[in-house]
Amino acid sequence: MTRTGTPKEERLLHTRVKTARSRTLSSTRWLQRQLNDPYVAAAKRAGYRSRAAWKLVELDDRYHLLKPGARVLDLGAAPGGWTQVAVDRVAAGSPGGGTVLAVDLNEMAPVAGARFELLDFLSSDAEARVIAALEGMVDVVLSDMAAPATGHRQTDHLRIMALCEAALAFAVQVLNPGGSFVAKVLKGGTENALLLRMKQSFRTVRHAKPQASRKDSAEAYVVATGFKGR
Repeated sequence: MTRTGTPKEERLLHTRVKTARSRTLSSTRWLQRQLNDPYVAAAKRAGYRSRAAWKLVELDDRYHLLKPGARVLDLGAAPGGWTQVAVDRVAAGSPGGGTVLAVDLNEMAPVAGARFELLDFLSSDAEARVIAALEGMVDVVLSDMAAPATGHRQTDHLRIMALCEAALAFAVQVLNPGGSFVAKVLKGGTENALLLRMKQSFRTVRHAKPQASRKDSAEAYVVATGFKGR
């Protein structure tokens, strides 16, 4: 199902949330931000499981990563917003369409048109299982993974970058020549070393921050295209 209703030009009335006895000030602020976030509202209308789906929509609109008929691997896929976008864009589940494999350590509700593997992509058999499930090598590897936040900025940065590096190492093992890799990073300095490593394996490497990424967040994405092969 192709979804529409991008929130780029949408404006919502501001909703104020009163602090309840059972709710902390921080959770009240989080709830108010959610209620006033046009991407949250648009995701609900479009049937996406998370506002993060719009980030991939923007990245794909800009860089044309998800081509019809492609094999796509979504690492750390739960709750499935990126998987839904990938299914739409490669027309997975339709005659002659592509294939989307969602992988996560946790169970995830099925996404129509996609396959799911309960799998740690760092395990020794992960590469073989992915290739078997997709019936071949991969055209696009996606990773919107983020380690649980500790509240300590430097620690959180290092943990997310470690996930990105692990996803890159895995992508290099399963990608077809010419394939693409997209992953979340946090700006903070160490991503520059990662970009240099990516440039050794891909013809083009870019840094991107979709409009759907909150302005006050250090979150960004690396987009690598034209995999050179192993």
